[in-house]
Amino acid sequence: MPATEHFDADVISAFGRHLLARDAAGTVHRARPFGRQLQIVCGDRVRCERDAHGEVLAMAVLPRRSALLRSNLRGQSEPIVANLDLLAIVFAPVPRPDLFMVDRYLCAAASAGLGAVLIMNKRDLALDPEVESGLEGLAALGYGVHRVGARSGEGLEELAASLSGHTSVLVGQSGVGKSSLIRRLAIDGADAVTGELMRESEGRHTTTASRLYDCIGGGRIIDSPGVRDYAPSIDQLEPITLGFVEVQRLAPRCHFQDCRHMNEPKCAVIAGVGDGISERRYESYRRLRRLVEQLHAERGPRTRGRR
Repeated sequence: MPATEHFDADVISAFGRHLLARDAAGTVHRARPFGRQLQIVCGDRVRCERDAHGEVLAMAVLPRRSALLRSNLRGQSEPIVANLDLLAIVFAPVPRPDLFMVDRYLCAAASAGLGAVLIMNKRDLALDPEVESGLEGLAALGYGVHRVGARSGEGLEELAASLSGHTSVLVGQSGVGKSSLIRRLAIDGADAVTGELMRESEGRHTTTASRLYDCIGGGRIIDSPGVRDYAPSIDQLEPITLGFVEVQRLAPRCHFQDCRHMNEPKCAVIAGVGDGISERRYESYRRLRRLVEQLHAERGPRTRGRR
């Protein structure tokens, strides 16, 4: 009986109990997690074992240097992707951008220590004036904005340069053109291996699986499924500011150190609405604060605070 083989590999796609793991030689293996307790996501580095029957098992997840998390309906944190350093939030004039969801991704990035950029695809279409104003406000806060056309190729050279040297994940609503961007930016953007694997294993559409690609301009990029909503991990969010950069600037001036910036007296954040923080962003903060409190309540007293 042949000896068991052990090796480390990068998870380039994860879908339920099915993985694609790439070893140091560049060979891609179909694998599955060993046991039900392992939570493996795209971007993870795993320790693998090939058994005597040739099946590859992911035995352990190696320590993550970073992760993008979300909260589920019970308030528990779930990893989405791992070992990244840049969050690239993609939107387009159509479907109409949800700036409140964009804010939540920006807050998650800030709280997780990740960089963040905004990518407006379909640049040939006009943005709604209200959305354009909101985008200009985010640019004024220091967030990089790229206006690109995945089909025409406009703006992609500058975008590729900003992604070079990073491990990035594309996030955003369905229909904004993330997959079209991948086809332009990734070396193997047209590769269908993941699609074949997922169709065989689950019979679902390939866009429900995240996939890691090597970028033409250097670095790596993860294509993630489109979403209708996003709730940041309440364990990962900075508790006082929730990751809003302008709240972080104003919060030290509040009268109370534990100010929630909702209705407390002598709150510098409330006083700064319209001058230091826009009304839209403050409403976004209030919505996220209420969501965080709701998700904490969903946990109940026994699980509150656990990760």
